[in-house]
Amino acid sequence: MNVTYNWLKEFVDFDLTPEQLADMLTMLGLEVEGMNTLGSGMDDVVVARVESREQHPNADKLSLCKVNSGSELLDVVCGAQNFAAGDTVALARIGAVLPGEFKIKKSKIRGQESFGMLCSEKELGLAEESSGIMILPPSLELGQPLFQALGLKDTLYEIGLTPNRADCLSAIGIAREIAAKLGTTLTTPSVAIDEGDDSVENRISVTVEDGDLCPRYAARHISGCRIAPSPDWLVKRLSAVGIRSINNVVDVTNLVMMELGQPLHAFDCDQLAGQRIVVRRAAQGELFTTLDGQERTLTCNDLVICDAERPVALAGVMGGLNSEISPETTTVLLESACFKPASIRTTSKRLGLHTESSHRFERGIDVEGVSFALDRAASLIACLAGGTVSKGALDVYPGRVEPVAITLRPERANALIGISLPTEEIVRILTNLRFSVRTLADGNLEVLAPSYRVDIEREIDLVEEIARLNGFDRIPTSMPLARVGSDRPTLHQSLQRSVRDALVSLGLHEIINYSFTDPGAADRLLLSADDPRRTVISLANPLVEEQSVMRTTLLPGLLETVSRNSKFRSLDLRFFEMRRVYLPRAGEEMPQEPIRIAAALTGSREREGWCHGAEAVDFYDAKGIVENILELLHIEGAKWVADTPEPYFHPGKSCSIVVGRERIGALGEIHPAVQEAFDLDRPIYCFELDFEKLVSCCRGKAAITVPSRFPDSTRDMALLVPEEVPADRIIDCVKGVKAREIEQVEIFDVYRGSGIPDGFKSIAIRIRYRSFERTLLDEEIAAIHAKVRDSLVNKVNVSIR
Repeated sequence: MNVTYNWLKEFVDFDLTPEQLADMLTMLGLEVEGMNTLGSGMDDVVVARVESREQHPNADKLSLCKVNSGSELLDVVCGAQNFAAGDTVALARIGAVLPGEFKIKKSKIRGQESFGMLCSEKELGLAEESSGIMILPPSLELGQPLFQALGLKDTLYEIGLTPNRADCLSAIGIAREIAAKLGTTLTTPSVAIDEGDDSVENRISVTVEDGDLCPRYAARHISGCRIAPSPDWLVKRLSAVGIRSINNVVDVTNLVMMELGQPLHAFDCDQLAGQRIVVRRAAQGELFTTLDGQERTLTCNDLVICDAERPVALAGVMGGLNSEISPETTTVLLESACFKPASIRTTSKRLGLHTESSHRFERGIDVEGVSFALDRAASLIACLAGGTVSKGALDVYPGRVEPVAITLRPERANALIGISLPTEEIVRILTNLRFSVRTLADGNLEVLAPSYRVDIEREIDLVEEIARLNGFDRIPTSMPLARVGSDRPTLHQSLQRSVRDALVSLGLHEIINYSFTDPGAADRLLLSADDPRRTVISLANPLVEEQSVMRTTLLPGLLETVSRNSKFRSLDLRFFEMRRVYLPRAGEEMPQEPIRIAAALTGSREREGWCHGAEAVDFYDAKGIVENILELLHIEGAKWVADTPEPYFHPGKSCSIVVGRERIGALGEIHPAVQEAFDLDRPIYCFELDFEKLVSCCRGKAAITVPSRFPDSTRDMALLVPEEVPADRIIDCVKGVKAREIEQVEIFDVYRGSGIPDGFKSIAIRIRYRSFERTLLDEEIAAIHAKVRDSLVNKVNVSIR
């Protein structure tokens, strides 16, 4: 909202400087975003008189003038032809800076010195075009700064309003706030209409077909108008707030809109078929050409103003080209109405047509101020355009809106604001704001808001008004009281962070996928029909079908990310995601939301270099990462059970991960059919762990074993083992031998080939023996080793090579 200092002073008397007024408005919630002093820095442009004018001796089109600046007689060379000796003019003295950073200097023009410049309106920024220098009234005092002499020195405020303060989208609205704050009287514009003898009902008719979208519509008829340029005072007033002058009638409607906040529209009444106005919804697909010359396609949600045959205006937004005020217009139908804000907002947004009118209607205007604005505009048009206003006005106002009484509790207001105002002061503040206040028997207040305050609906709105008018700067500063609590992470959170950091340190990159997934993901993972992960939670209003259910596993999103990156030739990938999945619980509204860890590896193990080849990652790279996580969490005794745990893993290259009797996850190469379903052309190794089970198995602290002080001794053993016997049976068998001296057992070689019968494999194991009490003798070690050999032969059915 733009408004000037001098305009505000016409409505309310105050002695604040422009800077003080800006501070006060900002503290009232009407933030002054910019100040521009009109005529600032132009004091060197003064009123002067041309004492003589002679032909320039060296130029046909230039004049040599003697100009009286009020204090001295100056020689000035001028090229304009529209003045004569004795005229009062605007003189820019040496040192003056005109708009466009044009600085006036002493100069020599065709051999003659010039000590200033005679200025036009355009050169002073007072008009877009001018035909010559500015001729001033002869009564002005010579030497007086021009802008001061013409009353043009003013301050323009650019005020940023919140959407709820529609009442301040006018000069009178902002003046009302100043008067309320200062406790002074507000002066409203005067209205005096000299009506003719002919009644308005004999001239026009108004029908409102949709009272919901147009609760009030008023109109006046003015005949015998003469369309002409507006007087200087009106042009300057509109120009000061950024509105271009068009003609006397249209300028009046714009002036009243900026003055009172009520948008108006003037129709050429002779162009209205049937001399009739009909307010209705547009027909679906109806075409209409607005004042900007653009043809608009309307919908049934748009409100239009029509004559007896066609639309002539887009209600609350813009008038039509077929009924605009033109130089030939003699009869004017003046409209002042109230439209439903939501309707205007919808139309304006859909058409991308934002106007000063729609800006106000979108936020809500004063329905009770419709007739006053209409009368104000009609009186000005009659004065400036010389028309005759028909007797009376047509005012369709079927349902008068009664103000709602709001109960205000003074003690509640003080508690919320943090101050202690007596009830009498609260009443004074609300009364200054033109609220109607009545004290109830219980000490509370019954408050009625004025019709222009469409934002006042509840008690808290009144509390805000009290705080605002009393002064936000008068609210005492206090430190909030709060209980200091510990924000230490829980064990679950600490372990989660540790695991995430460990995965990153192992070379994996964390990804974050949507918690929503495709309903067909279960099919692509080859899950069986009775797999519980097929039971999903569907979204009530999904954006797309591919994200219409909550995920029950992290694998689909992980594989899609790998696939997407592979298509951009990012082939060496190590991704992990540590997020929640959503598992429905029978009979309960909310799902179970456990955290899962899933990772995918593909491509080369290391970047190819001179010292090593480009070896591809395999099952054991993924297994090693899981082993690191188990070691981090101090989880011992994990079993790698090759039982084809998941349908989406390769049946011969996967296993379950079991700790005690708890299955904590699975690991393996992705099944070829799943690879194809996710458009993957390279082997992918994945694991998925149940983080909640990892936490339950975590020992918290590592067990510390004191190392033996005595030397160790190792023995190797080569075994011929049937192919179907897993390697861990051998390890378990050795560890099962009751001998405290067995410190470690590990497999260091597996061989198949020449010398090994079909259906068998050769496994070499190494056993470390050590005692905590003494150095073991060879005979003692041999006896224990023989015991281990016999146990392997008898329990695992292997042969010693």
